[in-house]
Amino acid sequence: MQTSQEHQSSSSIQRSYDLPIQQIEPYSLSHFQNSTNNVSSDSSNQGAHVSFQAYDEQFFTLDSSPATDYLVYNSPSAISISSSRSPFSPQCSQSYISDLHHSPENTYGSPLSGSSVVDSSELQHVLRELEIKLLGPESDNDMSNCSITSMAVPQSSSLARSNRILEMAANLDLKHVLIACAEAVSEADMTTAAGLMDVLDHRVSVSGDPVQRLGAYMLEGLRARLLSSGSIIYKKLKCQEPTSSELMSYMGILYQICPYFKFAYISANVVIGEAMANETRIHIIDFQIAQGSQWMSLIQVLARRPGGPPLIRITGVDDSQSAHARGGGLHLVGQRLAKVAESCRVPFEFHGAAMSGCEVELENLGVRHGEALAVNFPYMLHHMPDESVNTMNHRDRLLRLVKSLSPKVVTLVEQESNTNTAPFFPRFRETLDYYTAMLESIDVARPRDDKQRTSVEMHCVARDIVNIIACEGAERVERHELFGKWRLRLIMAGFTPCPLNSSVCEAIKDMLKEHHQNFRLAEKDGALYLGWKNRALVTSSAWR
Repeated sequence: MQTSQEHQSSSSIQRSYDLPIQQIEPYSLSHFQNSTNNVSSDSSNQGAHVSFQAYDEQFFTLDSSPATDYLVYNSPSAISISSSRSPFSPQCSQSYISDLHHSPENTYGSPLSGSSVVDSSELQHVLRELEIKLLGPESDNDMSNCSITSMAVPQSSSLARSNRILEMAANLDLKHVLIACAEAVSEADMTTAAGLMDVLDHRVSVSGDPVQRLGAYMLEGLRARLLSSGSIIYKKLKCQEPTSSELMSYMGILYQICPYFKFAYISANVVIGEAMANETRIHIIDFQIAQGSQWMSLIQVLARRPGGPPLIRITGVDDSQSAHARGGGLHLVGQRLAKVAESCRVPFEFHGAAMSGCEVELENLGVRHGEALAVNFPYMLHHMPDESVNTMNHRDRLLRLVKSLSPKVVTLVEQESNTNTAPFFPRFRETLDYYTAMLESIDVARPRDDKQRTSVEMHCVARDIVNIIACEGAERVERHELFGKWRLRLIMAGFTPCPLNSSVCEAIKDMLKEHHQNFRLAEKDGALYLGWKNRALVTSSAWR
């Protein structure tokens, strides 16, 4: 594809994403939404933090890598704001930025390495500093080898120590209280945990600043964990299951105020459109079809292709959450896409596979000889259990199945977080860090007292947070991995990276002009990273 055609294609795709709310794909942030069996490796390799250094031409590099490795792009400030949005909140200056650490464990190519969750020796040091802050420097004399919730001291000393912690907690930063409470839960120190939860009750709020809101959701997770209520985790939040129309509305709001879904749609569509430039018969398998909104713009772009449009066939894999949000089965997706294709005079077929990714087998995908195949994994693979959960290892099994189909291109978008096999406490720390950035990015687009924002967060974000904190085993479905680990899995399944053309990056940069300037875009090792300030949140990559 020529340069001019690339730019026209990417621009067309980007413009067509300004969809009405009822057409927005019903993902939750869990769809943004894992790694070796080495638990200690996971616990010291959590998340990616970005440090930006400005240059005259507004290019940025990341402190964690040599300046010549790749570029990071700032999205320009939004000069005008749509009437449906509130002015940007000044509270973004309260952003929590973790200390940068280059993670020695992250050897698989993730450029935004570094973490708020550190290795065991550093974690001990961090906890020791917190203990001194809580109990004073005199605690060095007799408790230098204890954590703040250690059970090794006599019961009377432990109780006294717990009381002192609770006395001091009111003066601690909210994040420090959350961390102390999580450690108490991890050490089964019920007295301290219960006391700190009482303190947190008075300091968290679903209508407060990002950390207060996150604290409210994490507190729910801690309580659910103590109650061992993982089997009913999605009912633990203080809200009712939304109707399908309500959930669609929430997804539409989230789509408009944050670039995460657009990032996934645009990057995948530009890659697929370029890979299929000369194909006459195209088969797309989408492993999280939801509303099918992603493919409307691609159909329109391919309809304008010189020489006429190709025949397009889409296989949509579904799950119960998408069906609930749609208010019906996959036939609704097929009908919607067929109408778009008919209006564009594009030959079109739709095949539905109403099942989870764990159930998918070759015969469910309807692959035909002579078709160029594209496979899309949009915030979906992290829901697949791996070898740490199930001996079937559906995560790698599905990748191997897809590779056996000889696809022309595979697109993968996932959250840049590490919660798969990490033990509870480092997983809590990672979640605290990751979702602080996530909620800050939502905060700038909606006022604190906006009831719609509250509903969006509770139904599209909070449940995922609670699941990460409260559940274990098969009940924990939110199991994210860093790009470096996804890269290793894909290579082991036989895939090779597919370099992203400049048109992909240009399309994303155009899209980011609609959003806050603190959203950042980085490119490294053939993948694109979307971040908020110094924290990478999402990655997009292509494979063949």
